[in-house]
Amino acid sequence: MGRSVSFRMPPIEEEKHHALLIDELPPLKADSEGGGGTWGDVDARFSKIQWAATTRSYSHLLLRRTAVFLLPSFTHHRFSPARDRRGDHNSNGNSGSCSGGSGTKTLSPTAYLDGMRGLAAFFVFFCHYFYTSFFIAEGYNWLPPPPPDSDAPVPTTSTWTSLWRLPFVRLLYSGPSMVCVFFVISGYALSLRPLQLARKRNPEAFARTTSSLVFRRFFRLYLPPVISTLGVALLLRLGAYEGTREFVKDRAYTRNVIEYHPVRLDSLAAQLRHWGHEMWAFIHIWSWANHAGSTQYDVHLWTIPLEFRCSMVLFLVLVGTARLRENVRLAVVGLLSWFVLRNDRWEMLLFLAGMTIAELDLRRNAHDEHESRGMAAGSSSSPLPMLQLPLDEKMNPSPPPPSRRLTGDSFWTLVSVFALYLLSCPDAGPWNVPGWRYLGTLIPEWFTEKYRFWQVIGACLFVFCAARSRGWQRVFELPAIQYLGHLSYAIYLMHGPVTHVLGYPVQRWAWGITGIEGSAFKRGVALAAVINIPLVVWAADIFWRAVDIPSVRFAKWLESKLST
Repeated sequence: MGRSVSFRMPPIEEEKHHALLIDELPPLKADSEGGGGTWGDVDARFSKIQWAATTRSYSHLLLRRTAVFLLPSFTHHRFSPARDRRGDHNSNGNSGSCSGGSGTKTLSPTAYLDGMRGLAAFFVFFCHYFYTSFFIAEGYNWLPPPPPDSDAPVPTTSTWTSLWRLPFVRLLYSGPSMVCVFFVISGYALSLRPLQLARKRNPEAFARTTSSLVFRRFFRLYLPPVISTLGVALLLRLGAYEGTREFVKDRAYTRNVIEYHPVRLDSLAAQLRHWGHEMWAFIHIWSWANHAGSTQYDVHLWTIPLEFRCSMVLFLVLVGTARLRENVRLAVVGLLSWFVLRNDRWEMLLFLAGMTIAELDLRRNAHDEHESRGMAAGSSSSPLPMLQLPLDEKMNPSPPPPSRRLTGDSFWTLVSVFALYLLSCPDAGPWNVPGWRYLGTLIPEWFTEKYRFWQVIGACLFVFCAARSRGWQRVFELPAIQYLGHLSYAIYLMHGPVTHVLGYPVQRWAWGITGIEGSAFKRGVALAAVINIPLVVWAADIFWRAVDIPSVRFAKWLESKLST
């Protein structure tokens, strides 16, 4: 027997139907005659009731959508109508992915880099969260040297013996190391598509893609932080920062770094003018001083101008080497890498390293199965034909046998352990730290920020190894880590304001319960972290959906409107 199909009204109309029984009301004679009297009063009353019901229905719908929006994005599928979930499942089934955990999601060949970037952003947050309470820059068993004008002997016993300081473990909160990983991944991601088209010898598509990347890069990097810092300026005027202004200066609680607390000015107009001047300095990319791009409204954002400047130089290198043969291009980029390293520009070296790793991945056909499906050039949604290498660049006739792939995977996984050790170089420097003394002697004298030297090398080597290790890729493709990958930029932008506005009050409350003497101080930090870490992820999730994604769409829309 056939099943009857019931028609479901839209929410607004259904609400009006139940409230007014509109469909069952007979036509009023007074309506056709245009008269008033009793029927006119009835009509007026029903019009008011209908307006009230419509308003109430819209209000309920708005409240429901607001409540769902404020929930983490991974819970949204539970609140969508069943018919929408079925529609999503069917449509996603055609595209090879699904939402809400109802199927197997097809990941891109570089999805592991998204996960790696997400973890790196998460660990940067840990760095800035814990360095106010603990000394985290020193390595395990560090022996502090006596002052230069002191005759005191060099200590032989270290007090820096916490297991959290050990290599590998310290990566959980090593912010500078994670910044290096950021930059390598950025260089890879920005280079991959232009390099694919350069190898295909398609100058028109290469020019279109590179032009799109250059145009959209400013909006991608600067729109979200402009909005987040504007939010900080408004929160300052609302007094959200004032409750902890004295707390963050109290050395009983803040035992290491005192983060800069933005200044609250006398009026909203003065605050906004100051914010505008700060943003003007923020987008000024020509200063080579350390932390030159830092803004008072969020001191953590000093890397954004560096990202933009390095991106523009990278695009110039891509354009300049696009017509070169593969081996020649690798040689030229290698010489440029030595040049920028010798000139103490470690951040540019990391971007060029990402470009080199992308080139080598294309050379070994690492993305073949995904290239066959076609990828969009620039912001275009129409797929391109399968990318083919030029005739003078040989392709592997067949993939290596499974045993050879397993051996290669194991080898690069083993090498990646050494890379992680280099990434673990203490931020206070490798000197007087067991296991690092000799490596410290190998750092060139002309390299200014010496603690970054081995971190830079370790970041390049680790991303190189991860591209060849299916084991590492599976780790970074885990759903929870992929989720952090989606939120990576939002976590980077939100963790500072959330910590200042909500995190510090939570810490003060936690220490009020545990106390601050001896190990009670650490228990208070742990108790506060249980609340503050989810708070930052929650705020980042909202910012990602409300600001980060729309800013990407805006840049694409603006480009489409301005393009010929």
